[in-house]
Amino acid sequence: MDTWLPLLTDIGFPAAVTFYLLHRIEGKLNTLIETIHSLPASLK
Repeated sequence: MDTWLPLLTDIGFPAAVTFYLLHRIEGKLNTLIETIHSLPASLK
C-alpha cells in the first residue's frame, strides 16, 4: 500500500487534470468545426 499512494498522487492528479482539460476543449472544438463548415454558406 505504501508504494501505491505516491504512484496514485504522481500519476492520478495529472491524468485527472488532463481529462478535465480535454473535456473542456472538446466543446470548443465542436463549435469551431461547426463554424468552419458554415463558413462557405455565409461567404456566398
